[in-house]
Amino acid sequence: PVPPRGAASAAAGAASRRLAPAPRARARPLLLSTLPSYDEPDYDVVIVGGGHAGCDAASAAARTGARTALVTQRIDTVGELSCNPSIGGIGKGHLVREVDALGGVIGDVADLAGVHFRMLNRRKGPAVRGPRGQMDRDLYKASMQEVILGHDNLDVVQGGVEDLLLDEGEGIEALAPLSDASDADPDEVKGAERRMADLASSAANAPRRKARIRGVVVKNEDGTLREITSRCVVVTTGTFLRGVLMIGKDRYSGGRHLRDSEAVEPPSVGLARTLERFEFPLGRLKTGTPPRLDGRTIDWDACAAQPSEVPASPFSHVRQFRGEQPPNVEAGRLITCHKSNTNEETHKLVMEYAHLLPEYDGLDGKGNGPRYCPSIYKKVERFPDRTGHNSFLEPEGLNTNIVYPNGMSGPYPEEIQLKIMRTMIGLERVEIVRPGYDVEYDFVNPQSLTHTLETKSIGGLYLAGQICGTTGYEEAAAQGVVAGANAGRAAFAARVGDRPASPFVLGRDEGYIGVLVDDLVTRGTNEPYRMFTSRAEYRITLRADNADLRLTRKAADAGLIADPERIAAAEARGFLVEDRVDRLRDFRLRVTEWSDRGG
Repeated sequence: PVPPRGAASAAAGAASRRLAPAPRARARPLLLSTLPSYDEPDYDVVIVGGGHAGCDAASAAARTGARTALVTQRIDTVGELSCNPSIGGIGKGHLVREVDALGGVIGDVADLAGVHFRMLNRRKGPAVRGPRGQMDRDLYKASMQEVILGHDNLDVVQGGVEDLLLDEGEGIEALAPLSDASDADPDEVKGAERRMADLASSAANAPRRKARIRGVVVKNEDGTLREITSRCVVVTTGTFLRGVLMIGKDRYSGGRHLRDSEAVEPPSVGLARTLERFEFPLGRLKTGTPPRLDGRTIDWDACAAQPSEVPASPFSHVRQFRGEQPPNVEAGRLITCHKSNTNEETHKLVMEYAHLLPEYDGLDGKGNGPRYCPSIYKKVERFPDRTGHNSFLEPEGLNTNIVYPNGMSGPYPEEIQLKIMRTMIGLERVEIVRPGYDVEYDFVNPQSLTHTLETKSIGGLYLAGQICGTTGYEEAAAQGVVAGANAGRAAFAARVGDRPASPFVLGRDEGYIGVLVDDLVTRGTNEPYRMFTSRAEYRITLRADNADLRLTRKAADAGLIADPERIAAAEARGFLVEDRVDRLRDFRLRVTEWSDRGG
């Protein structure tokens, strides 16, 4: 069932009450060049950040049996949809289905909170069709918090991570090393996948290793510092790594604005300095969010309606196997989106006031933003001959009047944003509830990572999400499940005294997640990376509707899935598919019989 409103704050209080006793306090991070012995760490894995990468990383690590802590500045923002209120799309919907097939949480939560569903690319073949859902922001956050705060093996700690706890030394072994693929079944781990696993092993990266992780330094609400020790750390800082927010020429430090507030969540500066000290290749990227509109001031009749599809295509494989619809579809609680568009007057204002846009650190002041989710200024600049661009007006939930104008980001001063919006069809009298803004932040060139998303120079330190140069909730969750799975498997094996776990990697032929990770760690990126079906050379076989057949058994073998219903559902579907293929293969008719049937 969908959690009631107010469940998030109640669950947050419960999480605070069930936290483990506070670890030892220390005034500053401990950096050692010797190798002391330590007591049992507080946790096996610590996840830094409660966004989409952090939530799926925390769930994945906990599902492996690792004692996991998710550390976040504010428990009440875990699972927040910071920008657009939607999940999925072309390429991105494939990622969500794959994360779900691996036992992840984003797909099921999207079903619980979805209030508008569509299958995109229906005019193309089934392999490249992408499921997309419009979310109720409050329901999504509440549903995600209910999952995370009630998750087995997972504690949620409120506090800001100031720095990493490290032991330094050339070639030092990680507290939770990963083995190579030498002992793996050659029928199960082949070719490129075996090479990726071997290159991700701790032994392969020993020459590059300068330190190993042993925890984090957390700032409490009262300003005091404490250590939380662990065998592995997964950093998912999103846009917070030395983040700077911008509206017009105004610049101020922050990772993002709190929703429905002018308050700002502070950036992460100490982590950035530590990464810089260990010579990680850092760069600057930017992203933007559009103004939020008052739906009561929109002329909806002047805009083209975009209703939800009924029945919907769920993100959850288990829900689909049961024949169930997402709960809001079942209950008829759906929204209708609408389409407006810009025009020549809009474009005139966009260019006329371009001098009021921010000056960025990246790309000689122009800012290095997502090419495939550009600001309205970038659209007009790149396509001067276009007389209009579509903008989908997306209500942010069932019980709010706030509307998200998709495709209209542009951090002009607020009064200029209002002028631009009022040139559009249906928005002639619109009012802005909150102005749009940009955020510029540090990222790490992902070529400094292995295919497990562990850093090559600090053993046991994993990165996932926008810190790796990607953009989008779905790409973040996909990286989170890979990083969390590997950190959890490695740390659990180290705790129980087993031989080091083998790397959990996906090949490019196994899934879009494999394409995503391989693109990042082998090619790197110099702009925000977004997933498209065109990036996958095996896209004909990597359909959104067969992700469970491709990945669920592999996840179960790796200890990521223990739910018998999920495994049984995937195996039953596999049997049914094989049975139908065998029947087709054995179906034969004489030439005259085919002719009688119109063949």
